[in-house]
Amino acid sequence: MKGIMAELRKEMLYLSHRCNDGNLQSAFSCIDVLWVLYSEIMNWKPQIATDETRDCFIISKGQATLALYPILCRLGMFRLDEIAGEIGQFDSRYCIQTDVTKFEGGIENNAGSLGHGLPFATGIAMANKIKNIDSKVYVLCGDGEFNEGTMWESCILASTHKLDNLCVIIDDNASVGAMVNMDNMYDRLKTFGFEVYECNGHDFDSIRNAFDYKCCEKPVAIIAHTIRGYGSETMIKEDIWFHKAPNDEELLLLQKEIDEF
Repeated sequence: MKGIMAELRKEMLYLSHRCNDGNLQSAFSCIDVLWVLYSEIMNWKPQIATDETRDCFIISKGQATLALYPILCRLGMFRLDEIAGEIGQFDSRYCIQTDVTKFEGGIENNAGSLGHGLPFATGIAMANKIKNIDSKVYVLCGDGEFNEGTMWESCILASTHKLDNLCVIIDDNASVGAMVNMDNMYDRLKTFGFEVYECNGHDFDSIRNAFDYKCCEKPVAIIAHTIRGYGSETMIKEDIWFHKAPNDEELLLLQKEIDEF
């Protein structure tokens, strides 16, 4: 598993280098959770990417799109060389934030404005309940997104309608505390009617245990405690990598760091 994660992180670096853009700290913090979700948890593969009964993944923290592309490549949905050849270019479908209008399967939503992904996922989960579709909706949110009122409005709607087909994954990389005091996120989500679990977002057994929950007529929230830039000592220490692409020299340095981490 360690080798796969190193390769995925290096592929994120490479794509960021190719398009001269990217929020690498944010992408590095959630890649472990996303890999477990896609490779072990979700009912999803390229062959059923447009099937109505598939599990659905919504990326609400769109700045982590660079973490999604390498995973979908590894699972056979896209090709890394194709993405690298056009990412970030004018009219490319491979944007630095996902754009659902340019895909038929694999990408499920438009990203960019924070606070929109959870309302979107809640709507899909509610529609699936109405249509009796037996599938789950997973949504990746940043802890900082919970500054947005739309997030809490969605939580109220999800708990009111007992959307136990909805799983909210919170990449808690200590961003929200720099802006507002959320007190205890676990207790707050419980108060809003969620079944809440916590995990170490870089420990695979801990992640698996969190996803091994039983439906209980409540929406589920998994708080994944993570570290921004995890996988690279430089990116952990230097916050400039929240929004910075590596140049040629930095690319080699960071790739080496990932291998040695």
